[in-house]
Amino acid sequence: MGSVISLKEAAIFQHKKCVLKDVNFEINEGEFVYLIGKTGSGKSSLLKTLYADLPAKQGEIQIVDYDLRKIRRRDIPMLRRKIGIVFQDFQLLFDRSVEENLAFVLDATGWKDKNKISKRIDEVLHQVGLPHKRKSMPHQLSGGEQQSVAVARALLNDPKLILADEPTGNLDPETTNDIMNLLLDISAKGKTILMATHNYNLILKYPSRIIKCDEGTVIDKKIEN
Repeated sequence: MGSVISLKEAAIFQHKKCVLKDVNFEINEGEFVYLIGKTGSGKSSLLKTLYADLPAKQGEIQIVDYDLRKIRRRDIPMLRRKIGIVFQDFQLLFDRSVEENLAFVLDATGWKDKNKISKRIDEVLHQVGLPHKRKSMPHQLSGGEQQSVAVARALLNDPKLILADEPTGNLDPETTNDIMNLLLDISAKGKTILMATHNYNLILKYPSRIIKCDEGTVIDKKIEN
């Protein structure tokens, strides 16, 4: 299995401030990895660096075959086609239906054929169990359904990697389990997932490898059943 994320002697910056230094870890194809740490420990800055929202300034940082130290601004949209991003607050367009939200992303990433767009939307909605919600508006969906649509959106361009930033942070425990099972199922089918979370109960219930931001660096460890 190949490496999807690789950091060597990397430093992560929030503007001019170094928030993480001497960062070394590698995540391979199909792995499910938690990213944990206290508020302000650098988790969000690390994720933002990985999808090129913050610049990579020091060390080696490679993700889905891109060297982030050398990436050109015009190549960032192509990088993001290979990465699916799921946020805590869903970030759906509330004046558009589920179908229109998904079509908007495909259109923005270069899809032109209306039939292919429609077919791809159908595929990802089936994958997250929501084919019957295609015409619904976001306000007609539960929080879990909105987050499932956000996961479907992340899958549209068949990315190698999904970065999930507190994807269950706004959800009740039962819905949290639904989203976790969905993400784990996606991972089991070969997608790499790096998921930031504060929910330690979740980590105990669904044990996996952990990368922890702590005291200005990262610790790579595994939690056992």
